[in-house]
Amino acid sequence: MRIASLLPAATEMVAALGRADDLVAVTFECDEPAGVRERAVVVVDTVLPPGLTAAAIDAVVRDRSARGLPLYELDRDALAASSPDLLITQDLCRVCALPAGAVDEALAAIGCDAAVLSIDPHSVDEVFAAITAVGHHIEAPEAAAALVGSLRDRLGAVHDAVAGLPRPRVLVLEWVDPPFLPGHWVPELVRLAGGEPVGGADGGRSVQASWDAIAALPSDVVVVAPCGFGLGAAAEQAATVRDRFPGRPVVAIDSASYVVRAGPRLVDGVEALAWSLHPEAVREPPPARVAVLR
Repeated sequence: MRIASLLPAATEMVAALGRADDLVAVTFECDEPAGVRERAVVVVDTVLPPGLTAAAIDAVVRDRSARGLPLYELDRDALAASSPDLLITQDLCRVCALPAGAVDEALAAIGCDAAVLSIDPHSVDEVFAAITAVGHHIEAPEAAAALVGSLRDRLGAVHDAVAGLPRPRVLVLEWVDPPFLPGHWVPELVRLAGGEPVGGADGGRSVQASWDAIAALPSDVVVVAPCGFGLGAAAEQAATVRDRFPGRPVVAIDSASYVVRAGPRLVDGVEALAWSLHPEAVREPPPARVAVLR
């Protein structure tokens, strides 16, 4: 089967199910498994110039959204040349990836009759359901069942490790300039890690808030998880807001890999968050996932 993944989370799912070699088209953001962009053609790129600050990215996103302009470019010729049998896309967030409607239009324009699977999870259980759906469509249902079972077992281990411990109030910032509070599955990740989220919206979209409103939220720990950024950039951004939260630890996390990408590594994110909240009870994660700024 020839698989085109227009969503980094889907690329991870396909690889985790043992079918990485079937990927023929991916996006510029697909980085797991390593080297996938060299093995498959990149058919989706961003219009955002490299090196922009958080504030500059926000400005570009707002401007293009207001003018009805896309944030991503689909190389229709490259997609046609890749000749996929299955194309995996999403409708969850137009800031994060191409919407399914744009993909349907492109397939019609190039005369491609590939099957289309749209995955749009809003919770951890729905992420697991998406893994199951991908497994069904790529004819790997047993692998999907085994993967989901393993991920649930790991969440169970975290639950047991933090059971009965005090649950700190956790403020997650999904963007810092301007500040955004998280939605979708992010508050759930905090609960699974042994904390109590404050200011987030379960299953909803991330929302902008003022610093005054954020300062009024009762929090014990602040997690800086900027959408699309790795640990280095998250730590830099955390340092710029640390003075706003005196006396509280500020945690930076590789959000692009472990928080906002709705793939198997969300469980790695839960484990990393659990260690940052309960280091006495949870094993320290591998390097480059999370850092605690005091």
